[in-house]
Amino acid sequence: MNMLAFSLFLGIVIMTLFITYFASKRTKTTSDFYTADSSLTGFQNGLAIAGDYMSAASFLGIAGMIALSGFDGFFYSIGFLVAYLVVLYIVAEPLRNLGKYTMADMIAARFNNSKVRGVAALNTISISIFYMIAQLVGAGGLIHLLLGIDYVYSVLIVGTLMTIYVVFGGMTATSWVQIVKAVLLMIGTFIISVIVFAKFDFSIAKMFSEMQTATPLGESFLNPGNKFTNPLDTISLNLALVLGTAGLPHILIRFFTVKDAITARKSVVYATWIIGAFYVMTVFLGFGAAAFVGYDNIVAANAAGNMAAPLLAEAIGGDFLFAFVSAVAFATILAVVAGLVLSAASAFAHDFYSHILRRGEATEKEQVVAARWASIGVAVLSILLALFAQNMNVAFLVALAFAVAASANLPILVLTIFWRKFNTAGAVTGMLTGLLSSLFLVAISPNVWSPEGAAILTGEPLFSLSNPGIISIPLGFLGAYIGTIVSSKKEDAKKFDEILVKANTGMK
Repeated sequence: MNMLAFSLFLGIVIMTLFITYFASKRTKTTSDFYTADSSLTGFQNGLAIAGDYMSAASFLGIAGMIALSGFDGFFYSIGFLVAYLVVLYIVAEPLRNLGKYTMADMIAARFNNSKVRGVAALNTISISIFYMIAQLVGAGGLIHLLLGIDYVYSVLIVGTLMTIYVVFGGMTATSWVQIVKAVLLMIGTFIISVIVFAKFDFSIAKMFSEMQTATPLGESFLNPGNKFTNPLDTISLNLALVLGTAGLPHILIRFFTVKDAITARKSVVYATWIIGAFYVMTVFLGFGAAAFVGYDNIVAANAAGNMAAPLLAEAIGGDFLFAFVSAVAFATILAVVAGLVLSAASAFAHDFYSHILRRGEATEKEQVVAARWASIGVAVLSILLALFAQNMNVAFLVALAFAVAASANLPILVLTIFWRKFNTAGAVTGMLTGLLSSLFLVAISPNVWSPEGAAILTGEPLFSLSNPGIISIPLGFLGAYIGTIVSSKKEDAKKFDEILVKANTGMK
């Protein structure tokens, strides 16, 4: 066991529990639990969004993907960053103006129907669990590498901690853990990037030149096509990445933690700059790992490449940098999973329990209790699923969550704001079509089936693409359109006008 790393891990755990302790004193009402009473500033929320978004997939998965696959790994960095333009220009302000605690609140502002709320809650829980599996896989591999603790126990440790943050501290604790984590992650990534760049004499040209001979891929390392050999698969992946962020529940609920839509927009701008700087530095992480750790050593530590960044830190900075970067990666995972648990628990307690089961008559105390029990349930389910996904690349797992979010949530959010004829039947049909089609296509894809037994099950995949976005996203829009057209119920045009004004101005 690396005692230095263990000490830093312990320090981060103590610090986050300290934050949770103080946050728990301020978490009394449903508004406190779900939105930190909308008390964050634009910069604070921007940092928290960045902390929520720069996940294990970003830090561990992308670094490994670039190191093993070269140019193709950088698709993830590009897609994750460009996605914020969609969030900024289409989703952020209308969501803040129309919603209160969850994504379903925004849709329900136009369609006051329990079916809409129930399906939106189902989508939120499904996407959150998908995303959470990726974080827990990264956490399990990281702790196993660093401390020698078995993967199963590593996942249980992280699962327990994330549950404590949410159950006791709610959104306040989750937000401040994300802010602290974002600062630590940027510091750690910057230090590694500078050291790697220094080893190439601070020359971009020299770095790219040397990378042509640094890996088994040779010159093709810098060219596309090493991992994504099917052009349709590449397009599908990028569609999911660019459009998926605008449908991710744990990102969407962050816009309720500020006082108004203007602050929500500012927070997206801050987050975009922070995230942009980080994703530029993933090039140095990936190239550095490929050059100074080596393909064989990366694969030996983790077949999917998830440990490339910590191994690079050890190779160029010794035990201290290795311990620091690993502890930061641990904090990264803790922050993100806390946000995911909170989004899923909010959907269950606020949308399903309070509005459907109790028909809006649940007291604030009952809602908070329900949310805390839901947090425990979501955490347990995610832990169980993560135990079966140990050898999957975390960036890939997150890309699947993005595909589900882009297929099931984004069409409904866009059409709710911009299509006058859109109705309740269209909203329900669109959400279910997007969710079920994306999950079904993943279930019959090469991610699950492989003739050589390299995937979860042995057999020939019925669907050839690794990412379903190129099929499931249009199906989500098509389902919403068909559901609206064939429905006999027509929505009130005055209601759409009211929503359009409120979405763009915030006027009640």
